[in-house]
Amino acid sequence: MPMIVISGLPASGKTTRAKSLQHHFIEKGKKVHVISENLSTANAGFAKNEYFADSQKEKQVRSDIKSEALRLLNKEDVVIVDAGYRYELFCATKAARSTQCTLFCGIQPTRAWDFNQQRTDDDLVKCGDSADDQFVDNSNVPYSREIFDALCMRFEEPHGNCRWDSPLFVVFPDDTLDFGAIYSALYESKPLPPNQSTQNPPLSSANYLFDLDKLTQDITADVLAARKIGNTGPVPVKGSQVKVEVPAAINAIQLNRLRRQFLNYSKLHHATTSSLDKVPQLFVQFLNSNCNA
Repeated sequence: MPMIVISGLPASGKTTRAKSLQHHFIEKGKKVHVISENLSTANAGFAKNEYFADSQKEKQVRSDIKSEALRLLNKEDVVIVDAGYRYELFCATKAARSTQCTLFCGIQPTRAWDFNQQRTDDDLVKCGDSADDQFVDNSNVPYSREIFDALCMRFEEPHGNCRWDSPLFVVFPDDTLDFGAIYSALYESKPLPPNQSTQNPPLSSANYLFDLDKLTQDITADVLAARKIGNTGPVPVKGSQVKVEVPAAINAIQLNRLRRQFLNYSKLHHATTSSLDKVPQLFVQFLNSNCNA
C-alpha cells in the first residue's frame, strides 16, 4: 500500500494538498483513502482546540489514525495520512513491505497564522454528497492563539536524511505539487525490507509450549531411566536420529537446568523450533553440545 504522510505547521495547507493528491491519483485510476486528523478528531466528538489541549484525547485519536492506516493496507490503493505521526507510520509501511513518501507543507508561522485567521468560526461542518457518505470535518475551525503557538513549538520539521522522512517532498503555499515525482516514489521504487523490529513473530498453536515442555521432559526422563539401570552409553531417543551422549555422572538437577535453558531459547527463537517434529533432535544436539563442552 503506497502511503503519503503529510506534515506541516497548523494552517499550512495540509488538507488542501491532501485533496489535490486524492484527485490526481483518482484520475490515475487508483483507489485513494484519506485519513485526516481533522476528521478523526471530529468523529471522536472532540472540539478542535479542546482536543489539542488534552494529551489523553490526542493519544486516543492518534491510536485511531494508526489503526485505520493499518486496516487499509493493501498492494495498490493509495493512503494519504493528513497527520504528523511519521515514524510510527514508517514502521507500519516497512512491515507491510510497501512504499511511503513524506510531503512537508513548508510555511512561515506568521503566514500560517494569517491563514488561520481567515477561517470562519463555524463549528463542525457536515460534508459528503449523500446521507450515507456524510462525515464531519472541522478543517475550517480556527486554532486559538494558545493552541497554535503550542503546536508550532512542538512541531518537528521532517528531514530528507532521516529514513522515516525519505523520500521527502517540500512544497510551499505558492508552489505546484510535483505529482510525477510523488507517483514515481510510490510506484517505481522498491519498498524497504522489513527488519526484526517490524516483523510479526510467527504464530504458534495454543498448545505449542505445553507440547514442547512435555517432549523435553520425556527425553530427560529417558536419559535418567537409562542411567538408573546402569546404561552409561549413548541413549536413543524417539524422534531423533542422534543419540543422547551425556556424561554418566550427570544428575537430574543438571539435566533439568539444561532443559529450562532450551525452553527459554525456544521462546526467543521460535522460528528455529516452530515444528515439534524437529524438537527431539534439536534438544538432543543441545544436550550433547552443552554437557560435553
